[in-house]
Amino acid sequence: MDHSEHAHEAHGHAHGGASWATAVKATLHCLVGCAIGEILGMVIGTALLWGDVPTMALAIALAFLFGYSFTLFAVIRAGVDLKAAIRIALAADTVSIAVMELVDNAIIALTPGAMESGLTDGLFWYALLGGFAVAFVVTTPVNKWMIGRGKGHAVVHAYH
Repeated sequence: MDHSEHAHEAHGHAHGGASWATAVKATLHCLVGCAIGEILGMVIGTALLWGDVPTMALAIALAFLFGYSFTLFAVIRAGVDLKAAIRIALAADTVSIAVMELVDNAIIALTPGAMESGLTDGLFWYALLGGFAVAFVVTTPVNKWMIGRGKGHAVVHAYH
């Protein structure tokens, strides 16, 4: 068995499958970056008295930026040049971030009063955190499926 086969098995996705533990870890990694960006976007949009649409757009843009940045910095630390690191981060995280953002923003938008509530309102935070929880549950099997096929977060494992 060569090193790449050993590395694949160590990460739980040899022979076309992926472990739930690997999928959970990948999803949590992505969720943390997304959550930081999304919360920062909501805080900035609210502080600037922006409406719902521009605030949500900023929050989504920052969720992608922070979600990608976690992977980007890890891959650069492993010695990959910036251009290649950007390609790896895009391949690793795009589907995961997109699914999470779709789910958690839909929950926030569909929770009555959540978008109108302020940052000091419990409803806002309950909707946001509930959205993250549901996004995690929905995205984990997506990541498991993708990792098992050598896609998504699987492309990063060679650099850990």
